[in-house]
Amino acid sequence: MFPDIVPELKEAMPDLAGRLMANQRLADITWFRVGGPAQVLFSPAHEADLAYFLSHAPADLPVTVIGLGSNLLVRDGGLPGVVIRLGRGFADVMVEPGHRLRAGTAVPVAKLARAAADAAISGLAFYRGIPGSIGGALRMNGGAHGRETKDTVIEARAVDRSGRIHVLDLAALGFTYRHCSVPNDWIFTEALYQGTPGDPAEILKQMDEVAQYREANQPIKERTGGSTFKNPPGNSAWRLVDAAGCRGLRVGGAKVSEMHCNFLINDQEASAEDVERLGETVRARVKATSGITLEWEIIRLGLPREGGATGEALAIKVAA
Repeated sequence: MFPDIVPELKEAMPDLAGRLMANQRLADITWFRVGGPAQVLFSPAHEADLAYFLSHAPADLPVTVIGLGSNLLVRDGGLPGVVIRLGRGFADVMVEPGHRLRAGTAVPVAKLARAAADAAISGLAFYRGIPGSIGGALRMNGGAHGRETKDTVIEARAVDRSGRIHVLDLAALGFTYRHCSVPNDWIFTEALYQGTPGDPAEILKQMDEVAQYREANQPIKERTGGSTFKNPPGNSAWRLVDAAGCRGLRVGGAKVSEMHCNFLINDQEASAEDVERLGETVRARVKATSGITLEWEIIRLGLPREGGATGEALAIKVAA
């Protein structure tokens, strides 16, 4: 448990409309279902409320943003400072002229794909295969089945750490593979997508094919964080993991999926440390067998348990 700083935040922000809650469990809202609490969990009412909070928050107060928690590992010691989670005030989808869609960043990407199909807008069916929210897709340039967020987004809004609102075009977003160049402490609030005319039945068919592929090839019914490692240039992370003999490898309550070995799953009440230790052990074994260092795609945040380690120090060494 962290010290309760909610009263002093409320005193400094008398006009705040959103909700501040002390020591809130984050395991309940992340897909791995592990991790410690947020010192403060803040749900802003709308963009102006978020900007008001950021403009009044102490400069040294840690601020972290999480979405639907699909590609996130919160460590067992939790997150100090304020964790911001966007909710209903950022969950609208609007169809605009010219085959465009404007959506708040709390919208699940699969919901946006369905809205595009309903409006006969083609180009977003690939989003059916990505877990998480639009905010996460922007931050990670989320993609699947040969397309990425950069192929459809033309503009986004974000609030910086001082509470200033920015409108960013595609070039300013600076997308590369699983990366966005916007400063990490800027919070996306809205995105504008450009599609093309399409046939709703054909778009829904594409979405069904994406969903069927995921169900057949990925452990989507497990407690997982999605793809664990980025694909190295010219290679596939899952092939490297498999070649290193890590398919089905277990650490505590966490295991490498036997269905798709670029997925880690919490199948036996794992701790966050179990999951991270497993991932680091996989990275070490892949490095030893292939010479390639895998990069985490899952975002790891927070403090370890008291006396615990993080990162490469967790890897289980294998005797020579």
